[in-house]
Amino acid sequence: MIVITNPSFIEAEISIINSLFEEGLSLLHIRKPDFSEFEMASFIHQIKLEHRSKLVLHNHHDLAENFGINRFHFSEKERKYEVNNPSIFPKHCKYKSTATHSIQDFNSLENDFDYAFLSPVFTSISKEDYHPRENLFESLKSRTNFKAKVIALGGINAENIEKTLQNGFDDVALLGSIWKNENPIKQFKLCQKIVRSYSV
Repeated sequence: MIVITNPSFIEAEISIINSLFEEGLSLLHIRKPDFSEFEMASFIHQIKLEHRSKLVLHNHHDLAENFGINRFHFSEKERKYEVNNPSIFPKHCKYKSTATHSIQDFNSLENDFDYAFLSPVFTSISKEDYHPRENLFESLKSRTNFKAKVIALGGINAENIEKTLQNGFDDVALLGSIWKNENPIKQFKLCQKIVRSYSV
């Protein structure tokens, strides 16, 4: 199970992140589009050293090597318009992910990507008026790409995780259900329990 940071400031965010890792969080995507390079470095520095290998950077990729991070995320725009740029995949980039918004987009991915978000599955919790454009459960029946894992994103919470996994998604990513919750750790543990029970 993946958690994505809230784009904007969250009270006690670093403390929550470290607690999520202690509860067994596998991967944390750091998505802070407005952060300067200095702010990003400061943010990463506050996360416990033993968890750095579980961090995925969405931007300021040039900071990764100094922090021992080898997981990179590339936006849809980067993937489509900078794919011919040889520097898009730095040499220390071992694991790569990206974002897709249709099964056609996902199916057309090259072999470079380990997994991709497919969204929105449900109405977004964190983005106002962000709704599914199609039934992605139906769309997944046309999946031809099995080299990359397909990760459900958008409106994922404890009530719909099981349904999501039953309908063909390999894993789920949480954003709003964690950061909009009064008790993000409790919510994470509940979601984690559902995912683990399904995978047994």
